[in-house]
Amino acid sequence: MNTSFDLSGKIALVTGGGGTLGGNMALALAQNGAIVGVMGRTLEKLEEMVATIEANGGQAFSIATDVLNESDLEKAKNFIIEKYGKLDILINAAGGNMPGATIMPEQDFFNAKQEDLQKVLNLNVMGTFLPSKVFAELFAIQKNGVIINISSAAADRPLTRVVGYSASKAAIDNFTRWMAVEMATKYGEGIRVNAIAPGFFIGEQNRKLLLTDEGDLTTRGETIIAHTPMGRFGNPDDLNGTLIWLCSDASKFVTGVVVHVDGGFGAKSI
Repeated sequence: MNTSFDLSGKIALVTGGGGTLGGNMALALAQNGAIVGVMGRTLEKLEEMVATIEANGGQAFSIATDVLNESDLEKAKNFIIEKYGKLDILINAAGGNMPGATIMPEQDFFNAKQEDLQKVLNLNVMGTFLPSKVFAELFAIQKNGVIINISSAAADRPLTRVVGYSASKAAIDNFTRWMAVEMATKYGEGIRVNAIAPGFFIGEQNRKLLLTDEGDLTTRGETIIAHTPMGRFGNPDDLNGTLIWLCSDASKFVTGVVVHVDGGFGAKSI
């Protein structure tokens, strides 16, 4: 029996599509045949991503939208329906962290800032919940669709320093499982909801925690590498195989799971 990873004819939407991981996911989807919408707040970054996808032979379009604005998301949904008539895949890659929700080595818990912590919770939790709410309505009508949320190694193994991010990603795991059951039981087996939990990937938001200005490992970076059996940080394309599998018919009986792509970080204790 043939198991297809081909996404030709699929319409996909990637929130946070102008970022490092979101952009790489958008490119991977396009390279596997999907027409990909990249969504974010900064149109210039989105257009750069569309140009990159097209330069690599893919098809893409940009939508400048704030994932925390439900009315804007509704407008984006209407645009996609008017242009393509459907949506098949939603990747909730928008998310992030803030300095005031991270406890630096010279700080302690009492330095955490309520405002920054709330922003992190809003971006990661509501920034997944609201797009899911808006676009899954299409899936309910179509009786098919795939949602991939982005969790983290910090979700089920709380990490020192990143109090807000860890809490918000733990909520993503819970929401993923809840929504998987909700959609399958009410709208059928054609709607699947899963999550990918990356380990440690270098981005602008965690670079100073993990690397010095000279590019060497910080003390924290050394600790993380020591606890990662594969002995390195992740590369963005390390996520591609899991992403395409979860988006394709190759995983058509898989829903409500969180797949860790972390170089073994979650498996090691000492």
